[in-house]
Amino acid sequence: MIRPEYIDINNIIPDKSVLKLFKTVADHGGVLRFVGGAVRDTLAGLKGFELDLATDLTPEELVEACQDNGLKTVPIGIKFATTGVVINNKVVAVSSLYQQRDGYKFSSDFNFTDDWKADASKRDLTINAVYADEQGNVFDYYNGIDDLEKGLIRFIGNADEQIKKDPIRIMRFFRFYSIFGKGEPDLKSLKACVENRDLLKSVAIEQVREELFKILLTPNIVKTLRIIFENDILSYILPTSSHLQELQNLADIIIQNNLQPDALRRLYIMYLPDESLAENLAMRLHLSKEQKKRLVDWAKFDVDCDKITDTNYLQKISYLYGKEFCKDKVLFCAAKCPNCLLRLKDILKQIDTLTIPQFSISGADLIGLGIQNNAKIGAVLQILKNEWIQSNFTLSNDNLVNLAKTFVQN
Repeated sequence: MIRPEYIDINNIIPDKSVLKLFKTVADHGGVLRFVGGAVRDTLAGLKGFELDLATDLTPEELVEACQDNGLKTVPIGIKFATTGVVINNKVVAVSSLYQQRDGYKFSSDFNFTDDWKADASKRDLTINAVYADEQGNVFDYYNGIDDLEKGLIRFIGNADEQIKKDPIRIMRFFRFYSIFGKGEPDLKSLKACVENRDLLKSVAIEQVREELFKILLTPNIVKTLRIIFENDILSYILPTSSHLQELQNLADIIIQNNLQPDALRRLYIMYLPDESLAENLAMRLHLSKEQKKRLVDWAKFDVDCDKITDTNYLQKISYLYGKEFCKDKVLFCAAKCPNCLLRLKDILKQIDTLTIPQFSISGADLIGLGIQNNAKIGAVLQILKNEWIQSNFTLSNDNLVNLAKTFVQN
């Protein structure tokens, strides 16, 4: 259970100012430990995680201890018995140990405890129930370290009961399997997820979507999604994808070119939807207005993948829809045919350096030429702009004015 000096604490806290909080808690007779993702990811050699800590002090005792030592606190998670402690202008979440009473009901009436194993038992997966102190001693109550090394993702105790306490744990199981899993999923855990999949319908769509988007950014995304689709885990909100190879291609391309991954891009390539399906997906997943616009625009405005190495074509797409849209479309083309774009990184850099031209004719110019009807002004402007774009933006202002004059007498 206890592994003395098992990890290098420097890998968890490059900012040593956090250690002040350990001393603060100890001075008030308490114990403070790192927990969950910070310990798990450190053991797995990952970086970039958020710190989560746990203490056997109650929230009131922790606040008092911090006040006595000049540390500011904020109540960031009252219903989860979590207190925020401000260190170097950053809020560190500290949860007080407590035991479940009758079922999975959060309230302000907690049964606080100093039993670390009892606290660990209410966590979902074995790999998330590992603690570490400031000396690097690790406390592992459910063989989470062994499971992590084996790539075995499983629930603590009875998987069925764990899911019924909080159905979103189904999605968390698949997320952590996609990050840390090796081989096939744990049969008992998978069976519980499948048998209780309908419970996900009781979870807010926004919460399910958040977990889905996290899954879309994981290393073993395609393998995990195949398991999800084969077992109808999300069939109540998502159709089965027939473009998982394109999804894998996109994920590989992002890694190979050291680009920023984007969950929404990956959702799009999973389906390569038409405008109607894009609208439907946005509605089903309760996407934000901005997310919906991106998804629908990708579906609505097509590009010719055979032309995306042409600078004039890239400039045209960037002018019409923006540089980010253009780069996204280039990535989609690459995902559909990964061997067709050998200069992908150069193309993306080229888009960034493109000069977006400005259309020089306005409605006032047309009025000055004698076109008075508002509807005609709009129509002529559109014709002029189309001609300008088709010329690869080479038509000068004089050219456009001369062309506009042909509409004055018509």
